[in-house]
Amino acid sequence: MSYFNAAMAARARQLVSLYPKARSALVPLCHLAQEQDGWLRPEAMEEIAELVGVTPAEVRGTASFYDMLHTEPVGRYVVSICTNIACLLDGAAELLDHASERLGVPVGGTTADGVFTLEEAECLADCDHPPCVQVNHRFVRTTTADAFDRLIDELAAGGRTEEIPPHGTLVRIRRSGGLRVPPDEIARERAQRAQGDG
Repeated sequence: MSYFNAAMAARARQLVSLYPKARSALVPLCHLAQEQDGWLRPEAMEEIAELVGVTPAEVRGTASFYDMLHTEPVGRYVVSICTNIACLLDGAAELLDHASERLGVPVGGTTADGVFTLEEAECLADCDHPPCVQVNHRFVRTTTADAFDRLIDELAAGGRTEEIPPHGTLVRIRRSGGLRVPPDEIARERAQRAQGDG
């Protein structure tokens, strides 16, 4: 029985089929599992390991390398505040302190209700709007304490759902365009390539 729900299990199989070597699907599968649960549960890492032919420790090692992947529970909204130089010069440290006080958690902490996780981030690449703030990897351009408070109130009240999905969701629209090759043709080409390697 799959750890993934039925829809995610189908997407997982489809993801693995896109790559010549199953191992190449490791990071996309981690994102898929995180989309389902908001973080990478140990059971998800075990199934991903089976799907791509590695150990669960290798999945954890890969996941722990990337900031966008979480191996521990996080809030529905992960609030990231950049403290790189451009943002620091424009008040990032003060905004991070304010955010910590407003949410009642230290940096890296999650609110008791499980709604918000606060994290300090390296450059988020929106240097023309410092200090840069993201929620679930979406830019919110909240550069002042007052604007931050309004954002938190909106999110807590269930607002901005069109703009900011729950943590783990990278994209809401799956691509339906681009290169299309029938699965049987991919399988045939891979078998030919394998015969040529042997």
